[in-house]
Amino acid sequence: MDDEGLKKETASAMILNRRRRMDDWRIKRWGANDWSMSRRKFLQQCSVVAAAGTWSRPQWLQGEAVADHILHIAPMKLELAKGKIVETLAYNGTVPGALLRMREGKQVTVDVFNDTDSMEFVHFHGLHIPADVDGSVDEGTPGIAAHGHQRYVFVAEPAGFRWYHTHTYAGKDLKKSTYTGQFGFLMIESPENPARYDQEIFLALHDWDPYLVSGDDGYEMVQYKYASINDNLLGAAEPLRVRAGQRVLLHIVNASATEVHTLALPNHKFTVVALDGNPVPFPKSVDQLQLAVAERIDAIVEMNHPGIWILGEVHDHLRKAGMGMVVEYANQQGKPQWVVPALMPWDYRQFGGTEAALTPDETVPLVFRSKFAGYGDFDHWTINGKSFPKTDMVPLQRGKRYRLIFDNQSTDDHPVHLHRHSFELVRVNGQPTSGVVKDVVYVMAHTKVEVDFVADNPGLTLFHCHQQEHMDRGFMMLLNYVG
Repeated sequence: MDDEGLKKETASAMILNRRRRMDDWRIKRWGANDWSMSRRKFLQQCSVVAAAGTWSRPQWLQGEAVADHILHIAPMKLELAKGKIVETLAYNGTVPGALLRMREGKQVTVDVFNDTDSMEFVHFHGLHIPADVDGSVDEGTPGIAAHGHQRYVFVAEPAGFRWYHTHTYAGKDLKKSTYTGQFGFLMIESPENPARYDQEIFLALHDWDPYLVSGDDGYEMVQYKYASINDNLLGAAEPLRVRAGQRVLLHIVNASATEVHTLALPNHKFTVVALDGNPVPFPKSVDQLQLAVAERIDAIVEMNHPGIWILGEVHDHLRKAGMGMVVEYANQQGKPQWVVPALMPWDYRQFGGTEAALTPDETVPLVFRSKFAGYGDFDHWTINGKSFPKTDMVPLQRGKRYRLIFDNQSTDDHPVHLHRHSFELVRVNGQPTSGVVKDVVYVMAHTKVEVDFVADNPGLTLFHCHQQEHMDRGFMMLLNYVG
């Protein structure tokens, strides 16, 4: 297949799904018991959601139409591996939460029941929806009261791989917010469906059992005891079962509160076809995938090297903490194999063009710095010299094209996220690029990244670092439409 054919084929695959029409065919071809455990788990999760519509609706909602999706936030005990149990909060009693599938351009209703003792918010990450349903208190979304209910109604857009997660403050309480199991996959499907893959697998990377450690300088950092893909440590789950010649489509999200993760599958390559749910201009095969906090990657793996392998974290301490899963070819036996890879640089530009960007209507420089808060505390983070809620509000005019210049003058890296909008990368470390559209970008220490977006979704819009520690310590600001 030529490069143009590959681009068309793989880009289409990312925004489309043919699963419902393929189920019977798959059973006939492989047998009902030859599916990956991931497939069965998500069917079970969807069943939980459907059941919630009948057994968990309170009396005062009986007169309301049943929602398209129902989420319950509640405590649970999660067994990551035999005898390794963490207490956490989750959606519908599963980690990740139920897979929410939506149709692009269609109105969707989501009922959320908060079965905890604290107010909660559900952020629908990567969607272009109104501020009052986006899931951020700072944008004006109503909170879900303790033991209360909130109904979200919005039009699902744009198409692609999105996700949902809590959006609360944690501070030093490491049993709250994104440190918990409150995250799930969200797929907005295009009306058409010429996808070409044999299996579609959803994977969430997460770190568990966090604790604080203090360095010699008194700076406190979060570390973790465990790391997982979905709800199991490496070796504790059923393998991902494949056959030689299959094309497996992976949807991967880094749902960690603070950690960057890099994945490899020995003797296989990942053809990256979308970043943050948006098709890339130039799909490219790479040996490793790097995902900063909240980033997503859609990649196709050609299963062309039979054996039993470990899909896992490149960094030994994280893989040994559990971040990995076994990939098992049919009719293969033996122990799962891991081949130590050399770390490869990650560059967004390899998936984009080199055309010069359009001249923006306005340019907004944003300088990131840290401010020491004192011994035994986190740093405080500033944007243009101020910490939230004292950061300046950026005024927006509807229809204008804005260029945000992320100037990271700190010694930390920052995965920064713009709510309710997508942006195009136009310059990375001084080098031009085009066509790569994202909603999170990883800005390394002492580097600059420039992005363009069109102000086309009125209302308060939150911008923040998605690293939970940084967000909690002032790395946030608001943009507001004034015309």
